[in-house]
Amino acid sequence: MLTALAAAVSLCAAGTAQAAGYRYWSFWEGDGSRWTYATQGPSLVRPGDGAVQGFRFSVSEDSGDAARPRRTPDFAAVCGDTPVKDGGKRVALVIDPGTAADAPAGERPPAPRTACARVAPDASTADALASVAKPLRYDSAALLCAISGYPVSGCGEQIAGDAGDAPPASTATASGSATAPASSAAAPADGDGGGPAVGVLAGIGAVLVLGAAGVLRARRRR
Repeated sequence: MLTALAAAVSLCAAGTAQAAGYRYWSFWEGDGSRWTYATQGPSLVRPGDGAVQGFRFSVSEDSGDAARPRRTPDFAAVCGDTPVKDGGKRVALVIDPGTAADAPAGERPPAPRTACARVAPDASTADALASVAKPLRYDSAALLCAISGYPVSGCGEQIAGDAGDAPPASTATASGSATAPASSAAAPADGDGGGPAVGVLAGIGAVLVLGAAGVLRARRRR
């Protein structure tokens, strides 16, 4: 029984290590000195003057696993030299293309950068981003795929294996895992890629039940 249980636990660990991730631009809002994962897409968020908005490209399993922008959300550091104008607002943008480990095959991420977007009072974060970081690329489902042309291809594709392994890029999909400018900020659903681990856990439960039944039979025979 112990041998079977050990094998099942080992299989479970292997299945978890190979959990699927997604390569996409996640969307963040600055909250004082920290980042908070946005609950709406950038086309729905209309930040006020003094807001800090962030974008980070990485491979992650879901919103809880998503990598934050690596720069502190400091409005003064980004927009301190940009004067206020009547009939407009300033939005500080932090754009972090991530690391080489997260880049699609054959691509190199550009350096992280910041920009102070001066836009109309009713402008969305998507509008602010478009004013300073063109070209932007969206897919047919209006998912944000590229900022300033990075990456050249792909859009929220599912990646098998560990997030840091930089697996090969696949073709663009409308999986909903990239930040969606026309709907809620869509990170991959927590249940995606979890099938193998769930099945193994069920198998472990079965092993434990069978093992307990065997022990009871042995005791009765005594």
